[in-house]
Amino acid sequence: MISNPVLDKAIEHFKSVESNLKELHVEEWDTTIYYKEKSAFKDQSAIMQLHQQGKVVEALVETIIVKSLHQDGTKMFKPAERIILLNQVDPEILVKIATQLNTVDDDYDVGETVKN
Repeated sequence: MISNPVLDKAIEHFKSVESNLKELHVEEWDTTIYYKEKSAFKDQSAIMQLHQQGKVVEALVETIIVKSLHQDGTKMFKPAERIILLNQVDPEILVKIATQLNTVDDDYDVGETVKN
């Protein structure tokens, strides 16, 4: 395999910022959600696609599914739990969480989108 030194540096840079876990304490759930400062395009693509289709609520829930982690870095929610989050969880708390998770990864302003 041929090595590309610029690509190697770009990957190392992303690994260094991606490895920093931030914390979000959700008082209402008596839990702490961990999330990465930056996320890969792969993780953002479903969120962006839903947003572009005007499916704002689904995009918020997808944000939570994709970005919420346990302290050990494993995913907190499974994709199959999407329906439960959409139908059985307080929407105000979901908006609050999704807004915080998107604070660093400013692909779009969740708060502004929800207002519209």
